[in-house]
Amino acid sequence: MAHILTGAVPSPNIWNSPQIYELENRAVDPDGVADAAMRAIRPWDGANVLDIGCGTGFHLPALAATAARVVGVEPHAGLASQAAARCAALPNVRVRTATAQALPVPDSSVDVAIARWAYFFGPGCEPGLRELSRVMRRGGTAFVVDLDATRGAFGRWFRQSLPSYSAKDVEAFWSRQGWQRRELDLRMVFASRADLESVLRIEFTPAVARAAAEETEGLELPYPNLLRWRHF
Repeated sequence: MAHILTGAVPSPNIWNSPQIYELENRAVDPDGVADAAMRAIRPWDGANVLDIGCGTGFHLPALAATAARVVGVEPHAGLASQAAARCAALPNVRVRTATAQALPVPDSSVDVAIARWAYFFGPGCEPGLRELSRVMRRGGTAFVVDLDATRGAFGRWFRQSLPSYSAKDVEAFWSRQGWQRRELDLRMVFASRADLESVLRIEFTPAVARAAAEETEGLELPYPNLLRWRHF
């Protein structure tokens, strides 16, 4: 069993089913809406970029294409190893096994930090936010991309699977922290129904996943997200 660092927020979808999560990564946002929204706020061309919770490194090559330097941080050693292998031929990418609360980069060294569906879920992530304040360079920007649990069928399925989640509390938390926000209307587009249904099964409880599959026609899912950001 792969070593997982103490303090990591569990990510059952990718930790337990990395191959299926890879299908999800391939399906999400084929239109590039999230990257375009972030780039409009703070481009990373020639920048030092930090990908927090990088998983198997799916987004690292795209970031490295224009960034000066990219560091991927992942607390699950097995996933971090896969990310390092994925980027072995990219000289400007480094992958480290570490947590968001103890980032392995120097003070004031990061121009752009990105966390997609990882760690920064609201109350409780204050240690990671303190680390962001330490590592971000003046003029830099940190982004958090996360599911919008208040919108659409996907948000409803999420709330049914995790009834303890309070979108109101999460929103109040980020408002107190002074982060800005905008809604992102993403979509998932799958190659087959088998892929779509396998992703539903790693994202939701069995009963909710079955109902979601019955409710969904075709190969596409609307995927409402939120983009949050803060300038440093």
